[in-house]
Amino acid sequence: MSRRLHTTDLGCIACDALTDLGAGKEGWLVDNPDLLISLDTHSVAFANRSLILILHWSSSNNGGPDPDKNRVIKIRPDLSPIESEYISAVEWLVFDDEVSSVLAVGTSCGYLLIYSLHGILIHKQIVNTGKILKLRVRGTKRDLTEDTSSEEVCVVMPGVIARFEGSDIQNMLQRWFQGTDSQSWNDSLDKIDLENSESSFTRLPYQLWNVSKYGPCSDAAITGVMPPPLMEIQSSQHYYCAVTIGDDAVISAFRLSEDKSRSLLGAILSKVVPATFSTIASFSKLIWRSEQKPTKKPEVNTQPFAGASPLTCLKDHPRKGEKLTLSPNGTLAAITDSLGRILLLDTQALVVVRLWKGYRDAHCLFMEMLVNKDTAASPSAYYGYSKSDYCLCLAIHAPRKGIVEVWQMRTGPRLLTMPCPRGSKILQPTYRFNSEMTTSSSHIPLEVFFLNGDSSQISVLKH
Repeated sequence: MSRRLHTTDLGCIACDALTDLGAGKEGWLVDNPDLLISLDTHSVAFANRSLILILHWSSSNNGGPDPDKNRVIKIRPDLSPIESEYISAVEWLVFDDEVSSVLAVGTSCGYLLIYSLHGILIHKQIVNTGKILKLRVRGTKRDLTEDTSSEEVCVVMPGVIARFEGSDIQNMLQRWFQGTDSQSWNDSLDKIDLENSESSFTRLPYQLWNVSKYGPCSDAAITGVMPPPLMEIQSSQHYYCAVTIGDDAVISAFRLSEDKSRSLLGAILSKVVPATFSTIASFSKLIWRSEQKPTKKPEVNTQPFAGASPLTCLKDHPRKGEKLTLSPNGTLAAITDSLGRILLLDTQALVVVRLWKGYRDAHCLFMEMLVNKDTAASPSAYYGYSKSDYCLCLAIHAPRKGIVEVWQMRTGPRLLTMPCPRGSKILQPTYRFNSEMTTSSSHIPLEVFFLNGDSSQISVLKH
Protein backbone atom coordinates (compact mmCIF):
# COMPACT_ATOMS: atom_id res chain seq x y z
CA MET A 1 0.00 0.00 0.00
CA SER A 2 1.50 3.32 -1.09
CA ARG A 3 1.98 6.08 1.45
CA ARG A 4 -0.45 8.96 1.07
CA LEU A 5 1.11 12.33 0.31
CA HIS A 6 -0.49 15.40 1.84
CA THR A 7 1.67 17.97 0.01
CA THR A 8 2.32 18.99 -3.58
CA ASP A 9 5.81 20.13 -4.64
CA LEU A 10 5.85 23.57 -6.23
CA GLY A 11 9.48 24.47 -6.81
CA CYS A 12 13.02 24.89 -5.56
CA ILE A 13 14.90 27.84 -4.06
CA ALA A 14 18.44 26.44 -4.28
CA CYS A 15 20.98 29.09 -5.29
CA ASP A 16 24.52 30.14 -4.38
CA ALA A 17 23.37 33.43 -2.84
CA LEU A 18 21.75 31.61 0.09
CA THR A 19 25.18 30.65 1.41
CA ASP A 20 25.44 34.23 2.71
CA LEU A 21 22.61 33.31 5.10
CA GLY A 22 24.09 29.98 6.16
CA ALA A 23 22.53 27.66 3.57
CA GLY A 24 24.40 24.41 3.13
CA LYS A 25 24.49 23.61 6.83
CA GLU A 26 21.93 21.23 8.26
CA GLY A 27 19.10 23.09 9.98
CA TRP A 28 20.23 26.54 8.76
CA LEU A 29 16.64 27.63 8.15
CA VAL A 30 15.38 26.97 11.69
CA ASP A 31 18.44 27.22 13.94
CA ASN A 32 19.24 30.89 13.26
CA PRO A 33 16.99 33.16 15.40
CA ASP A 34 18.05 36.22 13.37
CA LEU A 35 16.86 34.74 10.05
CA LEU A 36 13.58 36.29 8.86
CA ILE A 37 11.40 34.89 6.05
CA SER A 38 8.41 36.26 4.15
CA LEU A 39 6.59 34.46 1.34
CA ASP A 40 4.88 35.91 -1.72
CA THR A 41 3.11 34.02 -4.51
CA HIS A 42 6.34 33.31 -6.42
CA SER A 43 8.96 35.09 -4.33
CA VAL A 44 10.67 34.56 -0.99
CA ALA A 45 12.41 37.25 1.03
CA PHE A 46 15.18 36.20 3.43
CA ALA A 47 16.87 38.60 5.81
CA ASN A 48 19.48 38.48 8.54
CA ARG A 49 20.68 41.45 10.56
CA SER A 50 22.19 43.36 7.63
CA LEU A 51 21.32 41.58 4.36
CA ILE A 52 18.10 40.94 2.44
CA LEU A 53 17.75 38.40 -0.38
CA ILE A 54 14.72 38.48 -2.69
CA LEU A 55 14.49 35.15 -4.48
CA HIS A 56 12.04 34.33 -7.28
CA TRP A 57 11.61 30.58 -6.91
CA SER A 58 11.26 28.42 -10.00
CA SER A 59 8.20 26.32 -10.72
CA SER A 60 8.49 22.56 -11.07
CA ASN A 61 6.05 22.37 -13.95
CA ASN A 62 6.89 25.48 -15.98
CA GLY A 63 6.09 25.40 -19.64
CA GLY A 64 9.00 27.47 -20.90
CA PRO A 65 11.89 29.76 -19.97
CA ASP A 66 11.18 32.68 -17.68
CA PRO A 67 13.75 35.48 -17.22
CA ASP A 68 12.70 35.94 -13.58
CA LYS A 69 13.30 32.31 -12.61
CA ASN A 70 15.99 31.93 -9.96
CA ARG A 71 16.68 35.66 -10.06
CA VAL A 72 18.20 36.96 -6.83
CA ILE A 73 18.19 40.56 -5.60
CA LYS A 74 20.54 41.55 -2.78
CA ILE A 75 19.68 44.52 -0.58
CA ARG A 76 21.94 46.00 2.06
CA PRO A 77 19.99 48.73 3.89
CA ASP A 78 21.83 51.81 5.07
CA LEU A 79 21.79 51.10 8.81
CA SER A 80 23.23 53.23 11.60
CA PRO A 81 26.54 51.79 12.87
CA ILE A 82 26.49 54.13 15.87
CA GLU A 83 23.24 52.68 17.24
CA SER A 84 24.03 49.13 16.06
CA GLU A 85 20.89 49.16 13.93
CA TYR A 86 19.81 45.89 12.32
CA ILE A 87 16.91 44.38 10.35
CA SER A 88 14.23 43.11 12.73
CA ALA A 89 11.15 42.43 10.53
CA VAL A 90 10.26 41.83 6.87
CA GLU A 91 6.90 41.45 5.11
CA TRP A 92 5.58 41.62 1.55
CA LEU A 93 3.05 44.25 0.50
CA VAL A 94 1.20 42.78 -2.47
CA PHE A 95 -1.23 44.73 -4.66
CA ASP A 96 -3.52 43.56 -7.45
CA ASP A 97 -3.00 46.63 -9.62
CA GLU A 98 -0.10 48.36 -11.35
CA VAL A 99 1.74 48.81 -8.04
CA SER A 100 2.70 45.09 -8.00
CA SER A 101 4.70 43.89 -4.97
CA VAL A 102 7.08 45.70 -2.63
CA LEU A 103 8.97 44.60 0.48
CA ALA A 104 8.45 46.31 3.84
CA VAL A 105 11.37 46.19 6.27
CA GLY A 106 11.47 47.13 9.96
CA THR A 107 14.66 47.99 11.85
CA SER A 108 15.75 47.87 15.48
CA CYS A 109 15.72 51.68 15.62
CA GLY A 110 12.05 51.97 14.65
CA TYR A 111 12.40 52.77 10.94
CA LEU A 112 10.01 51.46 8.29
CA LEU A 113 11.67 50.92 4.90
CA ILE A 114 9.91 49.95 1.65
CA TYR A 115 11.89 48.46 -1.25
CA SER A 116 10.90 47.63 -4.81
CA LEU A 117 11.46 44.20 -6.37
CA HIS A 118 14.65 45.63 -7.89
CA GLY A 119 16.03 46.60 -4.47
CA ILE A 120 15.37 50.34 -4.79
CA LEU A 121 14.51 52.22 -1.61
CA ILE A 122 11.06 53.73 -2.14
CA HIS A 123 10.22 55.01 1.33
CA LYS A 124 11.86 55.54 4.71
CA GLN A 125 10.08 56.75 7.82
CA ILE A 126 10.53 56.45 11.56
CA VAL A 127 7.53 55.01 13.42
CA ASN A 128 8.72 55.27 17.02
CA THR A 129 11.94 54.85 18.97
CA GLY A 130 12.36 51.14 19.60
CA LYS A 131 12.67 47.82 17.83
CA ILE A 132 10.06 46.80 15.26
CA LEU A 133 9.07 43.26 16.24
CA LYS A 134 6.48 42.48 13.59
CA LEU A 135 4.95 43.85 10.41
CA ARG A 136 1.40 42.52 10.12
CA VAL A 137 -0.65 42.98 6.92
CA ARG A 138 -4.38 42.43 7.18
CA GLY A 139 -7.61 43.25 5.38
CA THR A 140 -11.31 42.46 5.48
CA LYS A 141 -13.57 42.68 2.45
CA ARG A 142 -17.14 43.85 2.46
CA ASP A 143 -19.48 40.87 2.06
CA LEU A 144 -22.52 39.32 3.72
CA THR A 145 -20.72 39.07 7.07
CA GLU A 146 -18.73 42.34 6.96
CA ASP A 147 -20.40 45.76 6.73
CA THR A 148 -17.21 47.62 5.87
CA SER A 149 -13.89 46.86 4.23
CA SER A 150 -10.55 47.70 5.81
CA GLU A 151 -6.92 47.20 4.80
CA GLU A 152 -3.98 48.04 7.04
CA VAL A 153 -0.34 47.50 7.90
CA CYS A 154 0.22 47.06 11.63
CA VAL A 155 3.67 47.75 13.13
CA VAL A 156 4.32 46.02 16.44
CA MET A 157 6.97 47.31 18.84
CA PRO A 158 7.59 46.58 22.56
CA GLY A 159 4.57 48.23 24.20
CA VAL A 160 3.63 50.15 21.05
CA ILE A 161 1.29 49.52 18.10
CA ALA A 162 1.13 51.63 14.94
CA ARG A 163 -1.43 51.40 12.14
CA PHE A 164 -0.93 52.51 8.53
CA GLU A 165 -3.93 52.71 6.22
CA GLY A 166 -3.50 50.47 3.17
CA SER A 167 -4.86 53.11 0.79
CA ASP A 168 -2.26 55.67 1.96
CA ILE A 169 0.58 53.25 1.20
CA GLN A 170 -0.94 52.37 -2.17
CA ASN A 171 -1.29 56.02 -3.20
CA MET A 172 2.32 56.72 -2.26
CA LEU A 173 3.52 53.70 -4.25
CA GLN A 174 1.43 54.67 -7.28
CA ARG A 175 3.03 58.11 -7.34
CA TRP A 176 6.49 56.55 -7.04
CA PHE A 177 5.93 54.00 -9.81
CA GLN A 178 4.46 56.64 -12.12
CA GLY A 179 7.50 58.83 -11.47
CA THR A 180 9.95 56.01 -12.22
CA ASP A 181 8.13 55.11 -15.43
CA SER A 182 8.26 58.70 -16.68
CA GLN A 183 12.03 58.84 -16.05
CA SER A 184 12.72 55.41 -17.62
CA TRP A 185 14.61 54.16 -14.58
CA ASN A 186 14.33 50.57 -15.74
CA ASP A 187 17.52 50.97 -17.80
CA SER A 188 19.62 52.35 -14.96
CA LEU A 189 18.29 51.00 -11.68
CA ASP A 190 21.76 50.51 -10.26
CA LYS A 191 22.83 54.10 -10.94
CA ILE A 192 20.30 55.94 -8.80
CA ASP A 193 21.72 58.12 -6.07
CA LEU A 194 19.50 57.34 -3.10
CA GLU A 195 21.41 59.48 -0.59
CA ASN A 196 20.16 62.70 -2.16
CA SER A 197 16.57 61.44 -2.36
CA GLU A 198 16.15 60.53 1.32
CA SER A 199 14.93 64.00 2.23
CA SER A 200 12.26 63.81 -0.48
CA PHE A 201 10.35 60.93 1.14
CA THR A 202 6.78 61.91 1.88
CA ARG A 203 5.59 61.12 5.38
CA LEU A 204 2.85 58.51 5.52
CA PRO A 205 0.10 59.30 8.04
CA TYR A 206 -0.39 56.70 10.74
CA GLN A 207 -1.87 56.12 14.19
CA LEU A 208 0.20 55.25 17.25
CA TRP A 209 -0.84 53.73 20.59
CA ASN A 210 0.97 52.92 23.83
CA VAL A 211 -0.12 49.44 25.03
CA SER A 212 2.53 48.90 27.71
CA LYS A 213 0.21 49.08 30.75
CA TYR A 214 0.86 45.39 31.47
CA GLY A 215 4.48 45.44 30.36
CA PRO A 216 6.20 45.36 26.97
CA CYS A 217 4.61 43.00 24.46
CA SER A 218 6.36 40.34 22.41
CA ASP A 219 3.64 40.31 19.75
CA ALA A 220 0.36 42.08 19.07
CA ALA A 221 -2.37 42.51 16.46
CA ILE A 222 -5.25 44.86 15.70
CA THR A 223 -8.22 42.49 15.40
CA GLY A 224 -10.75 44.89 13.91
CA VAL A 225 -13.23 47.68 14.58
CA MET A 226 -15.14 47.59 17.87
CA PRO A 227 -18.03 49.65 19.29
CA PRO A 228 -17.30 52.76 21.36
CA PRO A 229 -17.41 52.65 25.19
CA LEU A 230 -20.79 52.67 26.91
CA MET A 231 -22.37 56.05 27.75
CA GLU A 232 -20.17 57.77 25.19
CA ILE A 233 -21.59 60.14 22.61
CA GLN A 234 -21.56 58.55 19.15
CA SER A 235 -19.00 60.08 16.84
CA SER A 236 -17.54 59.46 13.42
CA GLN A 237 -14.23 58.16 14.79
CA HIS A 238 -13.41 54.46 14.83
CA TYR A 239 -12.33 52.33 17.76
CA TYR A 240 -10.08 49.33 17.23
CA CYS A 241 -9.50 46.28 19.38
CA ALA A 242 -5.88 45.23 19.95
CA VAL A 243 -4.66 42.00 21.51
CA THR A 244 -1.13 41.83 22.93
CA ILE A 245 0.95 39.03 24.45
CA GLY A 246 4.11 39.22 26.53
CA ASP A 247 6.11 38.13 29.56
CA ASP A 248 4.10 39.92 32.24
CA ALA A 249 0.65 39.25 30.75
CA VAL A 250 -0.02 36.22 28.58
CA ILE A 251 -2.97 38.01 26.95
CA SER A 252 -4.17 41.59 27.25
CA ALA A 253 -6.67 43.58 25.19
CA PHE A 254 -7.10 47.31 24.56
CA ARG A 255 -9.64 49.61 22.96
CA LEU A 256 -7.76 51.97 20.63
CA SER A 257 -9.13 55.42 19.90
CA GLU A 258 -8.36 57.54 16.84
CA ASP A 259 -8.14 60.73 18.90
CA LYS A 260 -4.96 61.79 20.66
CA SER A 261 -5.23 61.30 24.42
CA ARG A 262 -4.27 64.78 25.54
CA SER A 263 -5.68 67.05 28.18
CA LEU A 264 -7.05 70.54 27.53
CA LEU A 265 -3.84 72.06 28.90
CA GLY A 266 -1.79 69.81 26.62
CA ALA A 267 -3.87 70.84 23.63
CA ILE A 268 -3.37 74.55 24.45
CA LEU A 269 0.38 74.08 24.96
CA SER A 270 0.68 72.15 21.70
CA LYS A 271 -0.75 75.17 19.87
CA VAL A 272 0.74 78.05 21.86
CA VAL A 273 4.29 76.84 22.54
CA PRO A 274 5.29 76.12 18.92
CA ALA A 275 3.86 79.46 17.81
CA THR A 276 5.75 81.28 20.60
CA PHE A 277 9.06 79.63 19.74
CA SER A 278 8.49 80.35 16.06
CA THR A 279 7.90 84.04 16.81
CA ILE A 280 11.01 84.26 19.03
CA ALA A 281 13.14 82.52 16.41
CA SER A 282 11.94 84.84 13.66
CA PHE A 283 12.58 87.91 15.83
CA SER A 284 16.09 86.77 16.74
CA LYS A 285 16.91 86.19 13.08
CA LEU A 286 15.69 89.68 12.28
CA ILE A 287 17.94 91.19 14.96
CA TRP A 288 21.08 89.16 14.39
CA ARG A 289 20.51 88.66 10.64
CA SER A 290 21.63 85.12 11.08
CA GLU A 291 21.30 83.14 7.89
CA GLN A 292 23.67 80.32 8.78
CA LYS A 293 22.37 76.89 7.86
CA PRO A 294 22.54 74.26 10.59
CA THR A 295 25.37 71.81 10.13
CA LYS A 296 23.50 68.95 11.83
CA LYS A 297 20.24 67.40 10.77
CA PRO A 298 17.37 68.13 13.18
CA GLU A 299 16.38 65.30 15.46
CA VAL A 300 13.47 63.18 14.28
CA ASN A 301 10.32 63.84 16.28
CA THR A 302 8.01 60.88 16.75
CA GLN A 303 4.24 61.11 16.65
CA PRO A 304 2.27 61.49 19.92
CA PHE A 305 0.20 58.56 21.15
CA ALA A 306 -3.55 58.24 20.75
CA GLY A 307 -5.79 56.89 23.50
CA ALA A 308 -5.60 53.20 24.46
CA SER A 309 -7.97 51.89 27.16
CA PRO A 310 -7.28 48.48 28.77
CA LEU A 311 -10.13 45.97 28.46
CA THR A 312 -8.86 42.77 30.04
CA CYS A 313 -5.68 41.01 31.11
CA LEU A 314 -4.71 37.39 31.78
CA LYS A 315 -1.70 36.88 34.07
CA ASP A 316 -0.57 33.33 34.78
CA HIS A 317 3.02 33.35 36.04
CA PRO A 318 5.35 31.82 34.92
CA ARG A 319 3.50 31.42 31.60
CA LYS A 320 4.65 33.89 28.93
CA GLY A 321 3.09 34.66 25.57
CA GLU A 322 5.38 33.96 22.60
CA LYS A 323 3.60 34.06 19.20
CA LEU A 324 0.25 35.33 18.00
CA THR A 325 -1.55 34.32 14.80
CA LEU A 326 -4.74 36.02 13.65
CA SER A 327 -7.53 34.43 11.59
CA PRO A 328 -8.46 36.08 8.26
CA ASN A 329 -11.50 37.92 9.66
CA GLY A 330 -9.79 38.67 12.97
CA THR A 331 -12.35 36.89 15.17
CA LEU A 332 -9.91 34.20 16.36
CA ALA A 333 -6.30 34.33 17.53
CA ALA A 334 -3.98 31.38 18.21
CA ILE A 335 -1.46 32.17 20.95
CA THR A 336 1.52 30.00 21.87
CA ASP A 337 3.12 30.29 25.30
CA SER A 338 6.32 29.26 27.08
CA LEU A 339 4.66 26.21 28.69
CA GLY A 340 3.97 24.46 25.39
CA ARG A 341 0.31 25.40 25.25
CA ILE A 342 -1.76 26.89 22.44
CA LEU A 343 -4.70 29.10 23.38
CA LEU A 344 -7.52 29.83 20.93
CA LEU A 345 -8.89 33.28 21.76
CA ASP A 346 -12.24 34.68 20.65
CA THR A 347 -11.17 38.27 19.99
CA GLN A 348 -14.72 39.64 20.14
CA ALA A 349 -15.77 38.07 23.45
CA LEU A 350 -12.12 38.09 24.70
CA VAL A 351 -12.51 34.54 25.99
CA VAL A 352 -10.24 31.53 25.50
CA VAL A 353 -12.45 28.93 23.76
CA ARG A 354 -9.92 26.11 23.25
CA LEU A 355 -6.62 24.89 24.62
CA TRP A 356 -3.95 22.47 23.35
CA LYS A 357 -1.11 21.14 25.53
CA GLY A 358 2.28 19.63 24.75
CA TYR A 359 3.31 21.81 21.78
CA ARG A 360 6.59 23.48 22.74
CA ASP A 361 8.13 25.84 20.16
CA ALA A 362 4.99 25.42 18.03
CA HIS A 363 4.06 27.64 15.11
CA CYS A 364 0.43 28.12 14.02
CA LEU A 365 -1.23 29.27 10.80
CA PHE A 366 -4.90 29.50 9.91
CA MET A 367 -5.94 27.83 6.66
CA GLU A 368 -9.05 26.65 4.80
CA MET A 369 -9.83 23.06 3.81
CA LEU A 370 -12.72 21.45 1.95
CA VAL A 371 -15.49 20.39 4.29
CA ASN A 372 -16.48 17.42 2.14
CA LYS A 373 -14.29 16.33 -0.76
CA ASP A 374 -17.31 14.65 -2.37
CA THR A 375 -18.39 18.14 -3.40
CA ALA A 376 -15.92 17.77 -6.29
CA ALA A 377 -18.70 15.98 -8.14
CA SER A 378 -21.15 18.82 -7.59
CA PRO A 379 -22.06 21.26 -10.40
CA SER A 380 -20.22 24.09 -8.62
CA ALA A 381 -16.94 22.30 -9.25
CA TYR A 382 -17.15 23.39 -12.89
CA TYR A 383 -16.74 27.00 -11.84
CA GLY A 384 -14.61 26.31 -8.78
CA TYR A 385 -15.37 25.83 -5.13
CA SER A 386 -17.38 28.44 -3.27
CA LYS A 387 -16.52 29.80 0.17
CA SER A 388 -19.17 27.61 1.80
CA ASP A 389 -17.30 24.50 0.62
CA TYR A 390 -14.38 25.34 2.93
CA CYS A 391 -14.00 25.35 6.68
CA LEU A 392 -11.55 27.35 8.76
CA CYS A 393 -8.77 25.24 10.26
CA LEU A 394 -5.63 25.72 12.33
CA ALA A 395 -2.36 24.16 11.19
CA ILE A 396 -0.02 23.48 14.12
CA HIS A 397 3.65 22.77 13.41
CA ALA A 398 5.22 20.94 16.35
CA PRO A 399 8.95 20.79 15.50
CA ARG A 400 9.87 18.73 18.56
CA LYS A 401 7.38 16.08 17.48
CA GLY A 402 8.28 16.45 13.80
CA ILE A 403 4.64 16.70 12.73
CA VAL A 404 2.02 19.12 11.43
CA GLU A 405 -1.57 18.78 12.63
CA VAL A 406 -4.68 20.38 11.13
CA TRP A 407 -7.64 21.04 13.45
CA GLN A 408 -11.08 22.23 12.40
CA MET A 409 -12.27 25.46 14.02
CA ARG A 410 -13.61 26.24 16.50
CA THR A 411 -14.20 22.99 18.33
CA GLY A 412 -13.91 20.51 15.47
CA PRO A 413 -11.78 17.37 15.30
CA ARG A 414 -8.23 16.87 14.11
CA LEU A 415 -8.48 16.40 10.33
CA LEU A 416 -4.99 15.12 9.61
CA THR A 417 -1.51 14.53 11.01
CA MET A 418 1.49 14.47 8.71
CA PRO A 419 5.26 14.25 9.23
CA CYS A 420 7.31 17.39 8.76
CA PRO A 421 11.06 16.97 8.23
CA ARG A 422 13.45 18.71 10.56
CA GLY A 423 14.75 21.93 9.09
CA SER A 424 11.33 22.89 7.67
CA LYS A 425 9.05 25.84 8.30
CA ILE A 426 5.40 26.46 7.52
CA LEU A 427 4.71 29.76 5.74
CA GLN A 428 1.80 31.64 4.23
CA PRO A 429 1.66 34.26 1.48
CA THR A 430 0.80 37.70 2.75
CA TYR A 431 -2.59 39.34 2.32
CA ARG A 432 -3.22 40.88 -1.13
CA PHE A 433 -4.44 44.48 -1.18
CA ASN A 434 -7.30 45.41 -3.53
CA SER A 435 -8.08 41.78 -4.31
CA GLU A 436 -11.51 41.18 -5.79
CA MET A 437 -14.40 40.64 -3.41
CA THR A 438 -15.09 37.00 -2.70
CA THR A 439 -18.15 35.78 -4.58
CA SER A 440 -20.33 32.77 -4.06
CA SER A 441 -19.14 31.19 -7.32
CA SER A 442 -15.38 31.30 -6.69
CA HIS A 443 -13.09 31.40 -3.71
CA ILE A 444 -9.32 31.28 -3.32
CA PRO A 445 -8.66 29.35 -0.11
CA LEU A 446 -6.07 30.26 2.49
CA GLU A 447 -3.20 27.81 2.08
CA VAL A 448 -0.17 26.65 4.07
CA PHE A 449 3.21 26.22 2.38
CA PHE A 450 6.21 24.17 3.50
CA LEU A 451 9.80 25.33 3.02
CA ASN A 452 12.46 22.68 3.60
CA GLY A 453 15.80 24.39 4.16
CA ASP A 454 17.85 21.21 3.75
CA SER A 455 16.30 20.17 0.41
CA SER A 456 15.40 23.73 -0.73
CA GLN A 457 11.94 22.52 -1.79
CA ILE A 458 8.71 24.49 -1.53
CA SER A 459 5.44 22.55 -1.28
CA VAL A 460 1.81 23.29 -0.46
CA LEU A 461 -0.58 21.40 1.78
CA LYS A 462 -3.33 19.71 -0.21
CA HIS A 463 -6.94 20.63 0.45
